[in-house]
Amino acid sequence: MPDPAAALPGRGEPLPTAERHFVSGQPLKGPYPEGSQIIDFALGCFWGAEKDFWQVPGVIVTAVGYQGGFTPNATYDEVSSGRTGHAESVRVVYDPAEVSVEQLLQVFWEQHDPTQGYRQGNDAGTQYRSAIYTHSDAQRVAALASRDMYQAELTKAGFATITTEIADAPAFYFAEAYHQQYLAKNPHGYCPVHATGVKLNLPVEQMQQV
Repeated sequence: MPDPAAALPGRGEPLPTAERHFVSGQPLKGPYPEGSQIIDFALGCFWGAEKDFWQVPGVIVTAVGYQGGFTPNATYDEVSSGRTGHAESVRVVYDPAEVSVEQLLQVFWEQHDPTQGYRQGNDAGTQYRSAIYTHSDAQRVAALASRDMYQAELTKAGFATITTEIADAPAFYFAEAYHQQYLAKNPHGYCPVHATGVKLNLPVEQMQQV
C-alpha cells in the first residue's frame, strides 16, 4: 500500500459514469428498491467479478468502482499506477428476500483465490487484492463466519492462509462508464479468473448457523 501522504490527490467531483445498468436497466447509483441491501467485494479484475454477481437471482444492480484507498474519485489509470491504494471493487445491491448474503459470500469465495495478497495470478498490485466491505453488523458477522469455513476447506486442499480484508465499507467511487458491465458490452473481452477450484462443500443454511 502507498503511504497516504504520497497517494495521488484525486479530485473533488465524481467521474462521469453510466446512468443505468447495461443488463438490467436499473439506475446504477439508485435510488434502489425499498428493502434492498448493499455489500461490496474485491476479488481481482472487476470485469469478470461483476459478471459473476449480476447473474445471481435476487441481485438488483451491480457496479464497478474503486474502494479502500486514499485517492478520492480516482481514475482507472490512477488506480493502476498503484499510487491510490484502491482495490478494484464490485458493488452488489440485492434483495435479501431472494438471495442471502451467505449465498453472495459463497460466490465471492469460490470465484477467486483469496490467499495471494496483493495479486490474482499474473495480475499484481494493490488493486487486485481480496476484500469484503460490509454495510451492516450482520454482514460482517456472516463474512467472518464464511471466511473461517472457507479457510477450513482451503487448508484441507493444501492452500495457504486467506489474506482477504474484511472491513466496514469505505467510500465507493464509481468507475468510468466503459468499465460498467464491461463483459456484457464486450462479450469476447478477456478477464482472467484465478479461482482455487475449492468449493465450500457445506450448505448455505449451515453457514448461516455458524
